[in-house]
Amino acid sequence: MVFNVILFAAFFLASNFVADATIGINWGRHTAQRLVPATVVDLLLQNKVPEARIYTSQEDILKAFVGSGINLTLTIFNIQNIAGIDLARKWVQEKAQYFEFANIRRVYLGSHVFRVGLTDKPFLHMAIDTLETLQYAINEAGYGDQIKVTFPHTESVLNDNLTRPSDAEFNEAIKEEMARTLRILKQNNAPFVVEVFPIADVAYHSYDPEFAFIDNKSPFVIRDINNTIYTNVFEFIHDCFVWALIKAGVPDMEIIVGQVGWPTDGFPGANASTAERFFKGLLPYVASNKGTPMRPGAPIHSYVHALTDENKMPYYYPFARHWGIYRSNGEPKYKIDLTGQGRDIYPTKAKGIMHMPERWCVFNENTTDTQKVKKKFDEACTRADCTSLAMGGSCSQLTFAQNMSYAFNMYFQANFQDEEACSFEGLGKVVTADPSVGGCVFPVEVVRGEQEGDVAAEGSRLYQMPSYGIFVVLVSMLWALFYD
Repeated sequence: MVFNVILFAAFFLASNFVADATIGINWGRHTAQRLVPATVVDLLLQNKVPEARIYTSQEDILKAFVGSGINLTLTIFNIQNIAGIDLARKWVQEKAQYFEFANIRRVYLGSHVFRVGLTDKPFLHMAIDTLETLQYAINEAGYGDQIKVTFPHTESVLNDNLTRPSDAEFNEAIKEEMARTLRILKQNNAPFVVEVFPIADVAYHSYDPEFAFIDNKSPFVIRDINNTIYTNVFEFIHDCFVWALIKAGVPDMEIIVGQVGWPTDGFPGANASTAERFFKGLLPYVASNKGTPMRPGAPIHSYVHALTDENKMPYYYPFARHWGIYRSNGEPKYKIDLTGQGRDIYPTKAKGIMHMPERWCVFNENTTDTQKVKKKFDEACTRADCTSLAMGGSCSQLTFAQNMSYAFNMYFQANFQDEEACSFEGLGKVVTADPSVGGCVFPVEVVRGEQEGDVAAEGSRLYQMPSYGIFVVLVSMLWALFYD
């Protein structure tokens, strides 16, 4: 009986959502070769993308968006830099000139602060204090109706072993802190932001991989109370959060999907073809305002993740470096209609991007000193992106020598083809013949882009260089191949 009442309340509240869903996109610059901000703004306008989240609040980026009409979500990773009312007011004062002309609508704090807070309560309490303080400073300056401060969340904030959405509630370990956060958000009419990554979610729950797609072609479904049926993981995860919010006493809180993406490498099933299929189903679904079983007819504002690949590896997942729709040269990897109309089209190609010379660094196949070879492979992959070599990746079937060459070339390109970066103590050599093998592309990067205003420090909690641990696994695989 209680569940029926809750369901009725949820359906009633869903009917109050009347705005059309918005499809936005995320753009980060933690790459060696970056698209310059003006190019990105042009891409978004050409592809009719009305909203963007940027992983910074730097002025050089904000300036590029001034007058574009694109609504912006900013991100502040180093929360301690604005902790306290004086620092919050200073930040608002510095950014105030952009609040209107750069169409800033939201500010996200940190990277999954509640996940961190599961083991670091002092940090979590500081983050919540900062959320409240920064929103107060924004309200005080007269921008409270326009700009909302919030946190992004992953499924880690929910209880474990979920088998159906109605089982979901917030993790007991952070329930008190979540209740306080929800009170702040509700008081300021701010949204609750979730992140959904279907390729990882189905793997985590051991579901049929087809359940990751909106056009689920398998018989696998999840049945909930009142015969509610879930045919894809996107709706499943979304409604898990709906149930958690209902049980937390805020059934009408707006949910925004701050990240939803499909990688193109570094994991079984991660490629351009599956990414194209995923978005061809998802984006028209979002644009239709169909809603979910728990919120039928309610818009699901969703941000595609991401515009370009980035040099990051949260949770040690190799595919985390391959979310991009675009390659570093500004060419789209696959067809995607960012307007949600479902057209069979490629997004607009970025203009004015130049490649470096067609040169590659390869392994000279000198295995006299095997320990040195091992060391140099590890050094290259610790400083450059070797995640395409991971199991299931596009380069996972290379020979030992080809693996070494791929690692050397990635380091060489990341250093803008500096010949010293192809030395590897005599193990590398520069060639002009393309060493690519089948579907494994040995890239030639674009010319050095805008390098000022490095965001690596600002994004320290989210963006990480490759973990040594994962490359120990890669090295082990390579050496097994070598000795076979």
